[in-house]
Amino acid sequence: MTTDANIHVHHITRVEGHGDVVARIEDRMLKEVRFSVVEAPRFFEAIVRGQSYGEVVHIASRICGICAVSHKCAALQATEAALGVEISPQTDLLRRLAFHGEVLSSHLLHIYFLAAPDLLGLPSVMPLINSAPEIVRRAMRLKQIGYDLAAMVAGRHTHPVAMTVGGFSFLHDPAQMQEMRARLVAILGDLDATVELFSTLELPDFERETEYVSLTHPDRYAFYSGELMSSEGDRMPVSEYREAIHERVVEHSTAKFTRWNRPEYMVGALARLNNNYEQLHPSAREAAERLGMQPPVHRPYAITVAQLIECIHCAHDAIELIDELTQTGTHAEEQQAPVEARAGLGVAAVEAPRGILFHEYEYDDEGKCVSANHVIPTGQNLGNLNRDMLEFTPTIIDESPDRIQHLLEMLVRAYDPCISCSTH
Repeated sequence: MTTDANIHVHHITRVEGHGDVVARIEDRMLKEVRFSVVEAPRFFEAIVRGQSYGEVVHIASRICGICAVSHKCAALQATEAALGVEISPQTDLLRRLAFHGEVLSSHLLHIYFLAAPDLLGLPSVMPLINSAPEIVRRAMRLKQIGYDLAAMVAGRHTHPVAMTVGGFSFLHDPAQMQEMRARLVAILGDLDATVELFSTLELPDFERETEYVSLTHPDRYAFYSGELMSSEGDRMPVSEYREAIHERVVEHSTAKFTRWNRPEYMVGALARLNNNYEQLHPSAREAAERLGMQPPVHRPYAITVAQLIECIHCAHDAIELIDELTQTGTHAEEQQAPVEARAGLGVAAVEAPRGILFHEYEYDDEGKCVSANHVIPTGQNLGNLNRDMLEFTPTIIDESPDRIQHLLEMLVRAYDPCISCSTH
């Protein structure tokens, strides 16, 4: 039985970036618990000021090496809105296809390499190389196809170069798309095996209802575009996001916290699943039923399972997008819309793997950036994560200090934070 514990994890492992877990228990009473982002701000909003619109979208993809497609697409959409650019249906389909590549690569990195060791009682994925090499090979196959899909569409996955304001810098090869389609079909069995694996794993028992915020779209499960939605019943155009998403500075974090209707909310895979479940591909909904994930799901440790369900959706939807592109063909005249510099303000939001991502840019008459604002998914999740820690820790206060620390680290990792991204 724990009577006193003074926990300070500096820095937590198996997450992107640097963050600390702090917990203090005295006489079986919780005195303090928090997750602190301790990285220095990175000032991307200032870096892009004075840059031309073409450079702005190129720089924006550098905000994150994991979610570079998301940042590029958000910057492109916001810039195109500011400049009055209308992309072709072909460009829209290709960007949505690239998005699936990023979601697959990011989610599968987290599922297998960051979260699974906790659920398997291992310090890292490395012991599995000898004890269960087939699992590691499966993980590598799945992760690789996400990278390759994004690279096929966007030129490369990390900091994609081929997506430009108004379109793409090259015409896509139908033969390459057909090859990718065959690979996507082939990995459906690996995804099913992953569902089988996760059906045998036990998550820590903790539930807490919260507000779930995501994009929503009338025609599809929203990743690339949509309307802003709260599980509290509110919807609004993305252009009005400042009326809903309120950022604030907190003393113990270099990343801002946010609120909408409640003091905190959740974004990311579980929020999307709760808000848009019926629009998942039927195979993804079937997997959700096998895994006990029919909404509403209020278990933050189940974020990883929601990511797995989204991987199944993305693989199937990517196959269907390739079929649509193959049927219509890719045409040179549709790959680049006309672009002219002009003054304007544009806002966009996409669903990055970790949640809704906002980009806003204002340009002058020469197409140079006057101001910028970025609201990052991990920053939006920090308030909710801290509230989870505050309510969960008293329920495990009789565990050993090592066990309490481990469960709190697992909770942070379940959110899959991208910490460097969040510091603005």
